[in-house]
Amino acid sequence: MLVEENPARRRFEILVDDALAGFVAYQIQSGTKVLVHTEVDEAFEGKGVGSALARGTLDQLRDRGELVAVTCPFLLTFIERHPEYAAVVVDA
Repeated sequence: MLVEENPARRRFEILVDDALAGFVAYQIQSGTKVLVHTEVDEAFEGKGVGSALARGTLDQLRDRGELVAVTCPFLLTFIERHPEYAAVVVDA
């Protein structure tokens, strides 16, 4: 599984065997990325793709030193369960 940012579409995408399996969409507000929606193709649900996508997205942002706001319910729950990512998040 590979997570890459697609700035033209304003999202992070996860590829599984070269197929788009899901994405995290973001908006830019006052210069800050706001993670607004996570979607996993139903063919990949229940296979850990959502968690891998969340982890890959947040790892890339943290590695770049970027802080983000999160309004996506899936990501909010993920971060609550994985507090090591809390330092990446600022209030929306």
